[in-house]
Amino acid sequence: MNHLLYEYSLCTALALMLFFGFYFILAQTPDKSIFNNYLRSRRTMGAALLVLSANYAVHLFCGIRFTNHNAAILMNLSTYFLCYWLFSSALTSLLDRFYITRRRLIQHITLWCLFTILSGCVLFYLPCGIIQNSALLCMATWLFAYGIRLARRLILAYRHAVRFFDDTHSDDIGAYIRWLTSVS
Repeated sequence: MNHLLYEYSLCTALALMLFFGFYFILAQTPDKSIFNNYLRSRRTMGAALLVLSANYAVHLFCGIRFTNHNAAILMNLSTYFLCYWLFSSALTSLLDRFYITRRRLIQHITLWCLFTILSGCVLFYLPCGIIQNSALLCMATWLFAYGIRLARRLILAYRHAVRFFDDTHSDDIGAYIRWLTSVS
């Protein structure tokens, strides 16, 4: 692996993620209540980008990938698990403004803590070899299944929003105009 190319790639990605993360959180928007849902979504997306930026910064400045492989794997698994939920919540809350609730927040943070603790136990307490690799495969499968579950929820929210939008508009505008003229 070319270390210089790796560091330049991390530096470029870090700069972009920091810029967009802070922009999403701090940029000026109208102070109208109609934008509250959009603002919450944008700030959640900014938080997700800043979490990824922190991960990239540790990789860039500490070189953790080259000094402690297990710590790098743990950090990546934990970061991706949290970012899956943040990105999914940001997008889903655009479609369903009641998606982010205190109960759901506590549930996902608890899952993230559990996932991180179990990943740490797998990486630091299980002996290297087939047992650790099998347990890592289980953790990666859990992460993948979690991502699929969040993506499914996002797609269902999108389909519900499209169905709701379609139900509010007339398919036959001519029939609607005739009905409107006969009623009024």
